[in-house]
Amino acid sequence: MTEPTTRGTRVPAPSQATGAEAPDATSRDETASRTGAEGDATSRDTSCLLLDVRDLRITYGSGTRAVPAVRGVDLTLRAGEKLGIAGESGCGKSTLAMALLRLLPPGATLEGEILLDGEDVRTMAWGRLRAVRWAGASIVFQGAMHSLNAVHRIGDQILEPILLHRLAGPEEGRRRVKELLRHVGLPVSRATAYPHELSGGQRQRVMIAMALACDPRLIIADEPTTALDVMIQAQILRLIEGLVAEKGIGLVMISHDLAVLADTCDRLAIMYAGRVVEEGPAREVYDGALHPYGAALSGAFPRIGDPASRFAPRGLPGDPPDPASLPTGCTFHPRCPVALPSCATEPQPLRPAGPGRRAACVRVEEGVAGTRGDTTSGDGETAPDDATSRAGAEGDATSQDGAPDDATSRTHNGATSRTGDAPDAASGTDDAGHDGADEARSTKA
Repeated sequence: MTEPTTRGTRVPAPSQATGAEAPDATSRDETASRTGAEGDATSRDTSCLLLDVRDLRITYGSGTRAVPAVRGVDLTLRAGEKLGIAGESGCGKSTLAMALLRLLPPGATLEGEILLDGEDVRTMAWGRLRAVRWAGASIVFQGAMHSLNAVHRIGDQILEPILLHRLAGPEEGRRRVKELLRHVGLPVSRATAYPHELSGGQRQRVMIAMALACDPRLIIADEPTTALDVMIQAQILRLIEGLVAEKGIGLVMISHDLAVLADTCDRLAIMYAGRVVEEGPAREVYDGALHPYGAALSGAFPRIGDPASRFAPRGLPGDPPDPASLPTGCTFHPRCPVALPSCATEPQPLRPAGPGRRAACVRVEEGVAGTRGDTTSGDGETAPDDATSRAGAEGDATSQDGAPDDATSRTHNGATSRTGDAPDAASGTDDAGHDGADEARSTKA
């Protein structure tokens, strides 16, 4: 069946025709942002790109009930590169992942381009799309129990894409299934088990084995380690990293855990309300986020060796906005501790913020971390320089407790990471934490 080639058409299911045209998206105010950050998307060097997402917009429903889930996302990925995508629930991460292989429900409307090896996934004929799935690009779904067929054995489900793409006969395919099970740390005997006979971690490893069955060039992993304990999580992450390095596989990894993404991925994109609000090298974004939202995510975990972060953990008050009723201007301004009056009325484009970095914040200038210096909190007070406050916290933790500052070797869920470097999203809590820690230590003494 021939797929539509015009932009803004409804994404059809395999047996369904296209539907109503896309509504006028609420978020078209970001269109000018990408020209300032990257220039014209069509002028980029795409000769060596494995994946090139251009101005991707996804809307659920139509007419007055249209809900924008993804609003103008631009992402690129090269073979052998690992891209992490982070954000709160409801920010559009999983919708973006489903769109990359055109797995959206029939009611979704998609605009933009998704170029896989230079070929637009949106305009592929159904037969070509089936050939690309599993063999060209595969996906590890978020809920393994809901993704596996409850009435088929595990080995048969892993074997199915191998036979479907005619990569091997039945006998050779079964040998391949045994190799894959060993590869992900499962005994070969589990090939005859049903999904309900496996633990959550084992089912997740089965999904990873299925994703690797046809040697794809791109793997999309949507929360691949959510159901795993820390030891198995570390094994799976090392397995994925080894496959990327050995076979040159491109990896798009979605997670809520910035520590895991910073340790695993080369680049990190942070999404909020359907948009990418910050992008750059993973370790740089995690250790020194330029957007206030990225800083809040980075500082959400307590910092080992810093009593202040334990007594007063950093966080972000409020909830993400309803996609059906987004705030005007910068969608993050109702929760932003450093928002300016203009943020409520002027949408903030992605601005260049140093080599390979972009951030959608009015305080960010090219090459300058505008949100990390002298910033103003929501109540009008001036927040201290983050580097100074960090140094004070580290020195206090070392001198009072006698314990070395191990922030650079913090292990979170099996991944070595650094936490606590982000500025305090809720102003004033850091000082309160220090006072509480000092009082506790003096009472003990």
